Amino acid sequence: MKILVLNAGSSSLKYQVFEDETMLAHGMVEQIGEPLGDLIYEYPAKNINLKIQEVISDHKEGLEQVLALLLDPEKGLLSEPSEIKAVGHRVVHGGTQFSTPVIIDSKALQAIKDCVPLAPLHNPANILGIETATQVFNQAKQVAVFDTAFHQTLPEHSYLYALDPSYFKDYGVRRYGFHGTSHKYVALRAAEQLLKPLEQCNLITLHLGNGASACAIKNGVSVDTSMGLTPLEGLIMGTRSGDLDPAILGFLVEHTGKSLDQVEKVLNKASGLKGLTGKVDFREICEDAIAGNEAAKLALDMTAYRIKKYIGAYLAITGPLDAIIFTAGIGEHSSQLRAEVCKGLEHLGLELDLTKNQNSSGPEISSDGSKIKILVVPTNEELQIAREALALVK
Repeated sequence: MKILVLNAGSSSLKYQVFEDETMLAHGMVEQIGEPLGDLIYEYPAKNINLKIQEVISDHKEGLEQVLALLLDPEKGLLSEPSEIKAVGHRVVHGGTQFSTPVIIDSKALQAIKDCVPLAPLHNPANILGIETATQVFNQAKQVAVFDTAFHQTLPEHSYLYALDPSYFKDYGVRRYGFHGTSHKYVALRAAEQLLKPLEQCNLITLHLGNGASACAIKNGVSVDTSMGLTPLEGLIMGTRSGDLDPAILGFLVEHTGKSLDQVEKVLNKASGLKGLTGKVDFREICEDAIAGNEAAKLALDMTAYRIKKYIGAYLAITGPLDAIIFTAGIGEHSSQLRAEVCKGLEHLGLELDLTKNQNSSGPEISSDGSKIKILVVPTNEELQIAREALALVK
């Protein structure tokens, strides 16, 4: 069964086509609505790798052009659009309404729209992707897979903030968490590596990319996570500050002359690694730190320190831990950050094998004597979305 997985942004559309769990083709539509857009299409079985530059006025036009390539007699893999039986959509925020994937009907779509105030930068684009795919692939089942769903198992004492309960009841103010699809995927992969059912595993998963979050998994379910009402809370990220004193917002509004919207934009778009170093590419920051750049060294130290704090906190609530998992772009590829995070944690039962960490030839990078395994598990959110869409449709 062929499944199309879509991740729609405000001016982009990432897509992959799966045959069950095998990825057949993938690509991006970028700069939608700009004077000149990019359409990238890769079909490895036929050694096809295309980049087409032309005006792409909206998401519908972009997806129609993707369909035209998929149907092309020479370049495509479909003979007709109806071969796509399901379209799996990454939806960032499902609020409290969704703890599992759903087939999208008018009621589900309205519920996703109701979550727009909780994710104003993401859900509108996701909705646009859903509405577009419904038109272009009108015979396929549309399936929503939510970033927040995996964290709906958080207990009340974990997800609530110390505020008057009316703020949660009336406005939905609580911890939701994000990157749930990634945390779930790598947890399942880790359970396979540990030769245990997921429901018997206690894990800490570290999704470290431009966006970053930690997740405490006890007996196979999420019991705490570092992101909160929005993706701003928690670890230091590419452009986001992560944890800070909430009074800082009012202080900056009062003393800098910036509006609240401007300060929030600084915290989301011009803070984190970018604010500390002027850069967001973690590879460059690590190279600068090795070369002696003080700002880069400080950024690396702060990033590792914040992750260590979450590891310590989550060890306290998970009980005996099976493994810590590094994943996503930085987590999978930065041996330097992994070493900095694990340094000094031997008293907690975490002992890194420096040679394995540097080579990263296999999933396990802990020493033979480490009480807790340290794993590097590449994430694959698109495959997880395809799996969940396939299971729901079947």
